[in-house]
Amino acid sequence: MTDDRRLAVLRAIVEDFVSTSEPVGSKALLERHQLGVSAATIRNDMAALEEEGLIAAPHTSAGRVPTDAGYRVFVDRLSSVKPLSGAEQRAISTFLHGAVDLDDIVDRTVRLLASLTQQVAVVQYPSLSRSSVRHVELVPIAPDRVLVVLITTTGRVEQRVIDTGGGAGAPAGGNLLAEAGERFLAELRFEVNQVVAGRTLSEAASGLSTLSSRLAPPLRPLAEAISTALGDCLVEEREERVVLAGTANLTRVTSDFPTSLGPVLEALEEHVVLLRLLGTAAEQTGIAVRIGHENPYAGLHSTSIVSTGYGVGSGVVAGLGVVGPTRMDYPTTMAAVRAVATYVSRILSE
Repeated sequence: MTDDRRLAVLRAIVEDFVSTSEPVGSKALLERHQLGVSAATIRNDMAALEEEGLIAAPHTSAGRVPTDAGYRVFVDRLSSVKPLSGAEQRAISTFLHGAVDLDDIVDRTVRLLASLTQQVAVVQYPSLSRSSVRHVELVPIAPDRVLVVLITTTGRVEQRVIDTGGGAGAPAGGNLLAEAGERFLAELRFEVNQVVAGRTLSEAASGLSTLSSRLAPPLRPLAEAISTALGDCLVEEREERVVLAGTANLTRVTSDFPTSLGPVLEALEEHVVLLRLLGTAAEQTGIAVRIGHENPYAGLHSTSIVSTGYGVGSGVVAGLGVVGPTRMDYPTTMAAVRAVATYVSRILSE
């Protein structure tokens, strides 16, 4: 569709239907919008839009509603996504900066996004496969135990306890920690970070294989035990996770779903489905909008998904977004998703 006037009519129909949930007729368009044409011209434009499959009549009334294709044209023709107000941006920044760790960041993010959009919010935990090692800390917690702490660039923290007292699973040769003392632990901490800090998890795992060769022979058993513990953290397979909030928001718009909420709720319970959708968003730049049957999963054919990636520095580590009915305030939702992703990325990069 290239006619600017018809695009204006389509935009008006989308905006009115999103606002009222009622089919939109030509009389309503004349009353609510300054289109600068006659009722007859609007009716002709609506007929053309219907012929193109961009609007449809839900029943025999004179009103029309946007189709999935109509929403797609509307979204694609948005000249820009309006920014949130200064007050909204400050509120987002204040709320998210109060987080104390990664779990708290994810929890605050998903609740905030659900509140801002009044949709179902979905946030993916940062993927380990996209993370790098920020730092490794070695903390003596007893005369014969060391706590090994792995911190990634995405804020994920893994911990392992090494028994150095000669018990089961301890390195051979007695209590090496007691024998070596704090000086060795400081040296070992330095050497460990030399081979893993700033590297991806797979690169760090490979680098640990060289750690023992950098140390004096009597001290290698403890180094190997710590390397083994870190190796477990780095290569251990973990199920990626998503967190949802705002599912109850769907109950406000049950009439927007053709049959019932059942298929949508079932799809939302399938975290593998959500991970795939957000994973795709995390691989691209900008805001992704999937409308209706553009979603590859049947249970989500009556919904739209607005998503984007968030990350650390220039790297994207996970996705976040919202799920709601196709009758969605797309400009506001897209602005909220983009703003929240931006602030989460800033926090993770600090």
